[in-house]
Amino acid sequence: MKIDVIISAEDIHDSKIKNKIVVVIDIFRATSVIITALNNGCKEVIPYLTIEETLEFAKKLNREDYVLGGERKAVKIEGFDLSNSPLEYTKELIRNKTVLFTTTNGTRTLAKSVSAKKVFIAAMINAESVAKKLININEDVVIINAGTNGNFSMDDFICSGYIINEMLKYNKSMELTDISKTANIIYKENSDILSYVRKATHYTVMKSLKLDSDIEYCVRKSIIEIVPEYDGERITYTK
Repeated sequence: MKIDVIISAEDIHDSKIKNKIVVVIDIFRATSVIITALNNGCKEVIPYLTIEETLEFAKKLNREDYVLGGERKAVKIEGFDLSNSPLEYTKELIRNKTVLFTTTNGTRTLAKSVSAKKVFIAAMINAESVAKKLININEDVVIINAGTNGNFSMDDFICSGYIINEMLKYNKSMELTDISKTANIIYKENSDILSYVRKATHYTVMKSLKLDSDIEYCVRKSIIEIVPEYDGERITYTK
């Protein structure tokens, strides 16, 4: 079992992920939203690259059956119901509804991952459950960091390290690439996640927008047990 890490959406190539088990991470905040929304009872999350695609699909649905969610430059899209804050996706608002979702980095990363054998959604909040699922599947894994605007992001990288660290508890003989080993080392040396991510560029952006509550939520470890899966069209999970 081999574990590799891709450090931004710009570095995704079919040669690296085709027929592999892929895990997509965008903890600030797309994958944290997806996991939270599904855990709170939404029917499915359908990711889109553009605002226009999102609104076009919405026309096919009854208005009471969906919510529009997402952001551009970390700010809620005009006319959308919800932003990219996982704290907004409450049971009262999204239970049994479809979430139509578009973000700057996360949904773009998902779109570039469709050649993989399976695509799972991960963040700090469900990392332990993701690690257990990957161990049970026991196939080569590529962990993809969405990054920020095509660049490496410290926050996604330390989450990769957390997942790898959890996997090593079950299988110490896994083959790790150099980048996977580095992610694991970074996590082990920075168990206080918040102190580490304070140095990240996207953290600074979120702080400037007064998104402190989102930051605190997104760095919590393994508070949710579900592992959503993207089938190339929609994201759901099986109990």
